[in-house]
Amino acid sequence: MTAPGTRVGAPAPAEDTDDLDVEEALALVRESKDDSSAPGPSHEPPAGAADPGRHERHRATPWGRAREIAARAARSGARREPVSVRLGDALGLVLAAPLDALTDLPSFDTSAMDGWAVAGPGPWEVREAGVLAGHAQPDPLTDGEAVRIATGARIPADTTAVLRSEHGRTDAQGRLHATREAAHGQDIRPRGQECRSGDQLLPVGTLVTPAVLGLAAAAGYDTVTAVPRPRVEVLVLGDELLGEGLPHDGLVRDALGPMLPPWLRALGADVVAVRRIGDDARALRKAVTGSAADLVVTTGGTAAGPVDHVHPTLERIGAELLVDGVKVRPGHPMLLARLDEGRHLVGLPGNPLAAVSGLLTLAEPLLRTLAARPAPEPYTLPLREAVQGHPHDTRLIPVVLRGDRAVPLHYNGPAMLRGIAAADALAVVPPGGAGQGAETELLDLPWAAAGIGVCFT
Repeated sequence: MTAPGTRVGAPAPAEDTDDLDVEEALALVRESKDDSSAPGPSHEPPAGAADPGRHERHRATPWGRAREIAARAARSGARREPVSVRLGDALGLVLAAPLDALTDLPSFDTSAMDGWAVAGPGPWEVREAGVLAGHAQPDPLTDGEAVRIATGARIPADTTAVLRSEHGRTDAQGRLHATREAAHGQDIRPRGQECRSGDQLLPVGTLVTPAVLGLAAAAGYDTVTAVPRPRVEVLVLGDELLGEGLPHDGLVRDALGPMLPPWLRALGADVVAVRRIGDDARALRKAVTGSAADLVVTTGGTAAGPVDHVHPTLERIGAELLVDGVKVRPGHPMLLARLDEGRHLVGLPGNPLAAVSGLLTLAEPLLRTLAARPAPEPYTLPLREAVQGHPHDTRLIPVVLRGDRAVPLHYNGPAMLRGIAAADALAVVPPGGAGQGAETELLDLPWAAAGIGVCFT
């Protein structure tokens, strides 16, 4: 296990860590723990302080910095060996080896059109038997001879061109005449036109899209070598959650159990298990320590209430707390911990939209790095309406995209899913808010992005 990092309740340093990597940030945390006399806002506020959230705001990590820490944390884990994956299972993975052509493409001269293969100048005598795709090499042509040919069929030797069906006619004697002349080599795809055997078609790091799968198959591949999907286990906490039926008697429906697994799959993860733990500290500890997943995702229990067991559990098992609270609304009690080399835990708040915020803030960058997927290019759009901001924290607001504008949606409270269910993206609203027309960074949702929308099955 790596050297112990910060423990639950240990304040983070007041220094700006925007340019530090994970290990440097942890070193500062350890220094702040060792220097108990250090002044400044990293200490607990005195009893009776007017602002009980002051310490929380100083301990929490800025939103952008938290995403950077999550992305870098995955790089310091155990090496994940590439795997051989059948083409049907490779969509959304990243190539871990170059895709080199195993054959010439095309592997023989083929007809690019339906028509006639002709030799020499016309008119031509037409053979009775035509040439179809998938058939063996046809007999050579002689000058003044033609044969019917289908798209994709092998070109007879000594063919000078393919005359398209619409550019030829036959007379009463069955001779073929051109209504439009065919240039030498016209509509013939020569062997190796696209690539020669051994040519590199795609480099390491290429995202496997449907088109990549088609190219791999055409080049002779049955499998590709790829970075494996990160394995994720979801632990649903809370005794108040119902798995079915209407809310009643203080119990509420579990929205995160149905929502998180497909969302995580859309982010490229292999969800190996979803388990309901309730508010059982012993069961939580057993589930976390016994999990073989690359990432454990918990829901709820990240605050400091009487049944919030995530922090105490992480402290008991000696986990490194990389992010303990984020300056973002909703979702500020989220956390990221390193369980051991190669394994991490993301603690999501229990409120549904706050959990979505945590998912996109911490889980998405970590999973993206584990899967070796490239970071999406950041982009902005102007807001159609002004958005009120938090005084100190970033806000994530569901929006729909209408033309060249982002339209903020209502129902964006921490416990609400009505806005995000209709959204195309989340707008990243800086502290203090954003006015009408302000250029605002957007986070695309997996199913609304222009990408391939992978792994929903």
